[in-house]
Order: sequence, then structure tokens, then C-alpha cells
Amino acid sequence: MTEIRTPRLLLRRWREDDLAPMAEINADPQVMRFIGDGTPRDLEQTAESIQRWEDEWDDEGFGLFAVELLGSGELAGFTGLAVPYFLPEVLPAVEIGWRLGRQFWGQGYASEAAQAALDFAVTDRGLDRVISIAQIGNHASENVMRKLGMTPERETTHPLSGRPLRVHAIDLTEYRA
Repeated sequence: MTEIRTPRLLLRRWREDDLAPMAEINADPQVMRFIGDGTPRDLEQTAESIQRWEDEWDDEGFGLFAVELLGSGELAGFTGLAVPYFLPEVLPAVEIGWRLGRQFWGQGYASEAAQAALDFAVTDRGLDRVISIAQIGNHASENVMRKLGMTPERETTHPLSGRPLRVHAIDLTEYRA
């Protein structure tokens, strides 16, 4: 089981008791406003997502980590690596992403977790390049991308929702130096 500890967080694989808190995060319209078409997701959709994320761990050797607060054991959301199949024009690529519950915003958790996931991409998975995709207007996510050292690479449109996207990238061969 892959686990990463940061000063305040535990990044780990998913457990059954993560479903309800992750579903609560996915049901929040504010959290979901920049995800896909902005529609909140229910318990069943969240269960399907968690299964997909776990399958990606098995298939790719990486995936989305559940992010747990070390102090309280609360599930804050997720961060990690995924193949962005929804946007074929960027393939082959590995994307770093995150989603946290609103009560965890503005405390540096997303940056802390994403930095740990980026370190994992380099040291444990040997990736040379990682991208991150944000809907244009999602300034909080783009701030995290900048903190990670990522730079804007291109703008495009989500093929299903039609929403404008910005793709950021980082060359991890430079990151290693």
C-alpha cells in the first residue's frame, strides 16, 4: 500500500469509509463548479469514481490518493496522478490533480498534497513530464499549479462540457536538478 506523509497530511489508497465523506465533497456545488460541466455528484457516482481511481492504481501504478488530515483523521479530498483520457489532444500525458472539501480550502493543503504527489511522480514513478488542467477562471487551482512550478502550455475546450480549459505543464527532468 502506497502512503506518503507530509507535515500535516497522509496520502493513501482509498478505504470503504472514505465513500461518504468523498460523496459529501462531490455533492457541494461550490466544490464542483469547475469540474466537468459543474454538476455535483451523488453517492453512486462517487463510488464509481473511487473504483475507477483504484483501478488506475492497479493498471498504471499510480492514481489519486485519498488525502487525510494527520491531526484529525478527516478525509479532506484527493490529490494524485491520472491519465486525462477525457482530453485526448494531450495524450499521452499524466495529469496531477486535486479536489478538497470547502472547509479545507485556503489552508495550503492542496499545495502540500500536490507537492507530495509531484515528488512521487518523479522519485517513485520516474515521470519526465506532468500536466495539470484547470477550467479558465479556477484561480485557486492555477495558483497551486504555479506553486508547483508549472507553466501554462495551451488553452483548449473540454470536449464534453464545452468549457474553456488551460493546460499547465512541468518538465520533471528540470525539476530533478
